[in-house]
Formats: sequence, C-alpha cells, structure tokens
Amino acid sequence: MINPRRATACEIAAAIASGETTAREVTETTLAHIAALNPKLTAFTHATRERAHAKAAAIDAAYREGRTIGPLAGAPFAVKNLYDVAGVTTRAGAKITRDAPLAEADAFVIRQLDAAGAVLLGALNMDEYAYGFTGENVHDGNSRNPHDPRHMTGGSSGGSAAAVASGMASFALGTDTNGSIRVPASLCGLFGLKPTYGRLSRNGVYPFCASLDHVGILARSVADLAAIYDAMQGGDPADAVCAQRAIELVTPRIEDGVKDLRIAVAGDYFRRDGRPETFAAVDRIAAALGASREMVLPGAKEARAAAFLITAAEGAAFHLERLRRRPADFDPAVRDRLLAGTMIPAEAIAKAQKLRTWFRDLAAEIFAGIDILLAPATPCRAPLSGQKLMNLGGGDVSVRANLGIYTQPISFIGLPVAAVPTFSEGERLPIGVQIIGSPWREDLVLRVARELERRGIVQAPAARNVA
Repeated sequence: MINPRRATACEIAAAIASGETTAREVTETTLAHIAALNPKLTAFTHATRERAHAKAAAIDAAYREGRTIGPLAGAPFAVKNLYDVAGVTTRAGAKITRDAPLAEADAFVIRQLDAAGAVLLGALNMDEYAYGFTGENVHDGNSRNPHDPRHMTGGSSGGSAAAVASGMASFALGTDTNGSIRVPASLCGLFGLKPTYGRLSRNGVYPFCASLDHVGILARSVADLAAIYDAMQGGDPADAVCAQRAIELVTPRIEDGVKDLRIAVAGDYFRRDGRPETFAAVDRIAAALGASREMVLPGAKEARAAAFLITAAEGAAFHLERLRRRPADFDPAVRDRLLAGTMIPAEAIAKAQKLRTWFRDLAAEIFAGIDILLAPATPCRAPLSGQKLMNLGGGDVSVRANLGIYTQPISFIGLPVAAVPTFSEGERLPIGVQIIGSPWREDLVLRVARELERRGIVQAPAARNVA
C-alpha cells in the first residue's frame, strides 16, 4: 500500500490510476497528517477540506466509469497564500489583507493543475507580502524546518517547503522574486523550479515586485517538477508579461542525460562568503557531472545590489497606500524596508535598470558558450528559527538579508533554475545547489537535475523525525 506521506506526486497518481489506492484514501490520510503535524510546523494557514474531498470523489468516480483523467490525478498539493483560491481570502502573509473579500476564482495555474487532476489541500504560510528569506511571520507564526524544527525553513515560500518536506503535500506552489523558492528548497532539502521570467502566468497571484516575480514549484522528485511544470504551462493574456509561447513539454526529455551538455561552475562572486558546506555541495555535483570548467559572471555583486533597489522601490510603490493608512499593522521589519524603498531616488532606479540590461546581455554572452551553470543556492544550512545574525565572510551579517546572496543575481535577469538538494552523511540539515540555464531552457536544467537524482547524488526524502 502506498504511503502518501512518503510518495511523490507521480507515484501517488500512478497508484490511484492502477487501483492500488483511491483518491479518497490519499486525501483523507493526508488531511489527517496535516491535522497532526501542522501545529508543530506552522505550514498551513487554511485547509480546503471540503474542496479536497469533493475533488477526490470526482476522481474516483471518473476512474470507476473508465474516463480519462489528468496526469496528476489524486496528487495532493497546496499553494502559498498569495495565490487566489476560490472562496478563500488571499492573505499574502499579512494582517491588513484578512478582511479582504474572498477570492472569486482560482489563480490561472491552479486551474491548470485542477484540470490535470491534482487535489488542492489549502493555503500555506509565508513571509509577509513575500518580503523575506526566512519563512518567519509575526502574524501566523514561523514555519519550522521538518528536518529539525528548531531551524527555519527559509522563505518567503516557507510554508510551501515545510508542507512538502514533511509529507503534508506531495508538492506545493511558491513564488520567487529574489530566491523565495530556491532558498527554502535548499534549507528544507527539496527540488525547486523557478522557470524563466514570464513562462508561467501570474494571473491571480498577489504581486510583490512585478518586474521580478516568478511562480514556481517545490517537490520531492524531478519527475514531479517536470509533470507539474508541464501542466502549468499555457499562454494567458491576463498576465501582461506571460510569454505567449507554445507549450514545450519537458517530461519527455528529462531522461536524455547530460553527455551532450556543456556544464560549468560559477566562480568569483559565487565562490565567496559561503560556509565550507556550501562550496562542498557545488563541488560534489560538479565532479559527478564532470564539470571542471569555471566561468565568471561579472557584475553579480552589482546585480544583487540593483535587485535590492528595484525590489524595495517597486514593493514600496505597490504598498504605499497601506503604509499611509495602516503602518502599525505591518511586520515592523517589512514596513521599515518598504518605507526605505519610498525614499530611493528615481535616478538610482534608472541606473539599476540600466545595470539589469547590461547584466542580462553579459549573461547571454556567457551562455552562448555553455548550457548549464552551477552555483550555490544558499550560503549555509538552515539557521535557527528567530536567528538574526550569521557569520559569513569573516563578519556577522543579517540572516534575513543574506540568505539570498547567490539567488538574487539570477532571478534579476529571469533565468530558469532548478534547485537540487544534497544531504551530507551525519548531517540532518540539507543544502542546495542551483542548476541555471539560459532563457526558456527549463528542459536542460531538469535533465541535469534528473541525471543527478538518478545517480543518487541528490535526493529529497520526506523528513522522518517529525512524522
């Protein structure tokens, strides 16, 4: 009998399709797991139990009648609570939004997953307004790392990571503006996918920084990432930046291997300021792939600084009226950074945008000679929950501001990335590595991730110590 707490989304869907189990059994088991475990991990903020039961019943009925169902039929999932879910308040991790009207319709990508047969279980905890890297929330409580609840999940998709790593969901949707999928994937030992900017619709997703926001996935296998990404694809004119590209399925290609790919390791900026385990993880993956070439991506430090400026300024502009009306209802740390964003001169933003164009062109030159670039995902393993400072580069720096030092330059120019988890013998906490590709080459980053998974170099087992 399949155990949905340990199984991947594709394994669950296959077991239901074969008659080994039913969607109802999977849903009831998973909801019971949520009820038992969520008080320890603070992953869910809202459970959609009635919807989940109704969807499971419809799936089981369809199979009994011999009707064709989507490739994710019966796989339980949840979404960061800035995705619109019909009948649920889209809180975006904030206090101010809690009296907002209920969402009238699901976000576009949730509708896509519903059509593929996935069963929505609820909405997940997050940093307020997605402005943070820790997974800590002053209104709902801190998400806890399932591999050791004394430690943080990373964020801002912290609840998404906690839910998947603990087996409360087979996969979850998050968002990534500066690293908010890749950071929690690294700290919680998951596979994460941040597609190319504009590849997936953000229609029905509460915005943070429109020129940087991506939607993406956290899962426990590469096959899951591929199947979920394929289901989510589709042009959507309701999102002005959603690329009207044809659907390009990646699932048929993930077993193609890496022998024809040119893979390099990011040097210079991406070899500084991290802990030894950070670089050891990259080196282990590079060795497994036979990647001995090192490439420098000049301007990464400046790109990160420019990303900070644009994030603060765009976020402040979006929240300006709320800052004026209800400043006391913000998380003070979020409020203060947004207020600082209101004071950034227009000249500084103009320079930051020019730097973005320069950095994007430079990266395009780099990727003309390679297919894949390997880089750290986070500078360290998960800090303790509530920890404010960590030692990096010989000095104490802010945890909240610096968990994304290696992710920010990449999302700044919208490149596709798969985060892959590594576990060291004797270490409970994992750490991740970024597999970075050129625009629209999600197929290549997932091929590399799958090859590493197939060889056992990377893996994402559900945490056992909190089950």
